[in-house]
Amino acid sequence: MDVSVQHEAINGNVADVAEIMQVIAEHKGCGTSGGSGKASCGSAAGQGDLPTEIWEKVKNHPCYSEEAHHHYARMHVAVAPACNIQCNYCNRKYDCANESRPGVVSEKLTPEQAAKKVLAVASTIPQMTVLGIAGPGDPLANPEKTFKTFELVNKAAPDIKLCLSTNGLTLPDHVDTIAKFNVDHVTITINMVDPEVGAKIYPWIFYKHKRYTGVEAAKILTDRQLQGLEMLTERGVLCKINSVMIPGINDQHLVEVNRAVKSRGAFLHNIMPLISSPEHGTVFGLNGQRGPSAQELKALQDSCEGEMNMMRHCRQCRADAVGLLGEDRSAEFTTEKIMAMDVKYDLDTRKAYQAKVEEERVAKVAAKQEELAELTGASSDIKVLVAVATKGSGLINEHFGHAKEFQVYELSTAGAKFVGHRRVDLYCQGGYGEEDSLGTIIRAINDCHAVFVAKIGGCPKSDLIKAGIEPVDQYAHEFIEKSAIAWFKAYLDKINDGDIEHVERGDAAIRQGALISAA
Repeated sequence: MDVSVQHEAINGNVADVAEIMQVIAEHKGCGTSGGSGKASCGSAAGQGDLPTEIWEKVKNHPCYSEEAHHHYARMHVAVAPACNIQCNYCNRKYDCANESRPGVVSEKLTPEQAAKKVLAVASTIPQMTVLGIAGPGDPLANPEKTFKTFELVNKAAPDIKLCLSTNGLTLPDHVDTIAKFNVDHVTITINMVDPEVGAKIYPWIFYKHKRYTGVEAAKILTDRQLQGLEMLTERGVLCKINSVMIPGINDQHLVEVNRAVKSRGAFLHNIMPLISSPEHGTVFGLNGQRGPSAQELKALQDSCEGEMNMMRHCRQCRADAVGLLGEDRSAEFTTEKIMAMDVKYDLDTRKAYQAKVEEERVAKVAAKQEELAELTGASSDIKVLVAVATKGSGLINEHFGHAKEFQVYELSTAGAKFVGHRRVDLYCQGGYGEEDSLGTIIRAINDCHAVFVAKIGGCPKSDLIKAGIEPVDQYAHEFIEKSAIAWFKAYLDKINDGDIEHVERGDAAIRQGALISAA
């Protein structure tokens, strides 16, 4: 079927979004009914890859679109404190401003407080397009507070997309309400489809006024999760699946999870590393369960990508996170500050600002395509990883010493592909470089051949070179992908000319429990 004809059929005759997703999936070789074709309708897809109805849902959603996450912000409101299951990787903490991970908040909100906070943030950060409720417990274990918040926000700011994240235990009971409040993005955490595996992850669940444990609990949980996923996708709700990679427990099993959720219509799969530092007080943290290395995580994501598109830009956000992915501005919007504000929600100003963001986004894509044309005809099996210091907008615009994370791209003759991020300890503290921090940074990007920065000092530059990582600052404030492709082309030319020899890099460490500002 001709692509233009197919899009005409989609836009003109197919009313049901689930059917739209299936039609476009078949064209792209990523049918949602199973099989081995890769999904091209997820995180990295652009406007030309998707039908209009789906594009409108993901184009400015930073979690559902890797491209959008460079430009648009999200916020979470902590209105759901209770939870109905216990996970061995979770320890919910309140009044905590020093940890960046799910289940952690500085303060809990009422729906009314949350709604005012949303308006305040959206007025201050006009590129904030998404409101998510992700805890600190489970939103659907707190349905009254969750849906009251959505109701208030939907009335006051109808342009903001509504999302929720759930463990899925009670999801089938709330599908009608989710649809009623126009919540068209739902994330379900699914770590297993085999109850024997699940029993090692979940000590207990609380379901229908009764506590269940062991394999019985895991069986109820997985049945309910998959049932809820099917019900949502039948209604055209976009579903992202989160899975925590736990080496030795579910790492190999997640390939089976990937197939199961794809066959039930999941839009995107996000495999995240276990966070298990002992200081977090989780069961896995206290019993010494390790998290994966960077290469272990990437290998699993790569193996699952043959089945469907993977989300690789997740930051495992706090339940009260605010701002672009990779930043947290929640300290600017405490309840005390919000309640004192006279908030005026200006939809026209937000639309005008976002129009400028779209112009920037289009320029970024055009620059990438222009540079990619330079690789036409190039033939090489070499693939390298590079790290990038960025404040957002798809630009190399962060000083090495000020970076709290590095974004990682895989470069090949096919272009630049975003594959993840690495949190790091801040190198510059009070104007001085911390040598201990530099060591952790090098370990975090040790699998990278180069690091792109807006600026870098002589000392860290020298140490990076000794570690075999090339500091690259000649592309300061230019587009990431265009610059990375240009650097890679020059790298291949040097190899072909015999100036350098390509060597494989080692593995890298995933930073556990990076700190955020407590200001």
